[in-house]
Amino acid sequence: MTSTDQRTVAAEVERRPRRWLALSVLVLAVLLVAVDATVLGLATPYISEDLQPSGTQLLWIGDVYSFVIAGLLVSMGSLGDRIGRKRLLLVGATAFGAISVLNAYATSPEMMILARALLGVAGATLMPATLALIRNLFHDPRERSLAVGIWGATASAGTAVGPVVGGFLLEHFWWGSVFLINLPVMAVLVLVGIKLLPESRNPDPGPWDLISVVLSLVGMIGIVYAVKEAATHGPTWTSSGVGLLGAAALIGFVRRQLTLPAPLLDMRLFRHRGFSGAVLADLLTILGLSGLVFFLSQYLQLVQGRAPFEAGLAEIPAAVGAVAAGLIAGTVARRFSVRAVVSGGLAAVGAALAVLTLLGESTGYPLIGAALLVVGIGAGFSFTVTADVILSSVPKEQAGAASAVSETAYELGAALGIAVLGSIVTGVYRDFAGPAGTPEAARESLGGAVEAAAGLPADTAEAMLSSARGAFVEGLALASGVGAAVLLATAVAAWFLLRGQRL
Repeated sequence: MTSTDQRTVAAEVERRPRRWLALSVLVLAVLLVAVDATVLGLATPYISEDLQPSGTQLLWIGDVYSFVIAGLLVSMGSLGDRIGRKRLLLVGATAFGAISVLNAYATSPEMMILARALLGVAGATLMPATLALIRNLFHDPRERSLAVGIWGATASAGTAVGPVVGGFLLEHFWWGSVFLINLPVMAVLVLVGIKLLPESRNPDPGPWDLISVVLSLVGMIGIVYAVKEAATHGPTWTSSGVGLLGAAALIGFVRRQLTLPAPLLDMRLFRHRGFSGAVLADLLTILGLSGLVFFLSQYLQLVQGRAPFEAGLAEIPAAVGAVAAGLIAGTVARRFSVRAVVSGGLAAVGAALAVLTLLGESTGYPLIGAALLVVGIGAGFSFTVTADVILSSVPKEQAGAASAVSETAYELGAALGIAVLGSIVTGVYRDFAGPAGTPEAARESLGGAVEAAAGLPADTAEAMLSSARGAFVEGLALASGVGAAVLLATAVAAWFLLRGQRL
């Protein structure tokens, strides 16, 4: 860094003495989104009992939030670059809190689906805006690395806090309480954010192209819907058609961005090897991890018989490891190299997933807890450094769009992971050899088998559950092996793609 650059950074730091207080406001938004993403799964059985949705409606209650977020992240990131990231964050946070009340007091399945969709619109404004504001608050690379580490550590902590807090609330209050916890957090975020957060935007953004917004929305929703439907019901003409429509829309989106003078997303960003490598690493890492995370909670509850609160506590080592690694990731990357930290982190996660192929019905917690701790440490190193690479690879005027690309990679990776690894678990599970009289519903899922067992004679129920649990564990072990292979291959790819990259 030249002496001129150093003076510029020092001047920026002097003008923003409250930047760390501002960061605390941003991490509140991250914490809220992370917690909200985890509590719905715990509340679903209670929502089903109260609102009595059909099977299709229940899927939409669970999926529509992620569909809308995936479809709008790029558009909202670009909108923040244009109208101001602080403005977008505060408006989105206010809407998130208000719509959370609608979720809590929904009185029908249709109302709940609408409320979750609207919450997805509000949620899509938060994550890109927080990362983009960090890019504009912290100009010193070392400070920015630490800020991104705190941001990532908070997201990891939220995924652990969600099941614990949600489990406590569901044991003492009605299911709507898991949504009302958003209100005090949002109130603090908005009131403090108005005073502490600086406004930032692209000084010459150009118009917000609505055709690009529609193409992005249709494309991402189409792809995510198709992969989730394929995982749940297998390939069908409907899901294939929607997937093709989504792919065509995304192709049209890319072509349109290449011709617009002020594109919604500057596709030239992907010419930067560090940017593209970091985005690809995030997508494949989430793909390899998401299926395991999705099914491990079922394993802890339905195979090992843990209560929801206990299962949430059992997964805390992953968050502890991610928080600890995230806070020192930037320092370690500068001490060694970006590619060493990212590749090493991904290899550690892959090794931990390989260990989980040894899972059995009675596997002791020390093995599970140690594997989750290593997963958290590896993911904390990798995700923190790749987020920093993505932010530092682009001009600060495009920070919102770049952050949105990063978040979209997470959403798409999660959808693909659940589809690919979920189909492995489901495929192995459905072939289990249950006793005569095993209901067809028991072959759909392990949860269905547990529910069906309540209406069977004790001997038949025990034999069916033993067989079903064994098949589920076999499928989970196989999926863990595939996830391990994906993570190890991604570690090798990151080693080459991030060559020469520095923070």
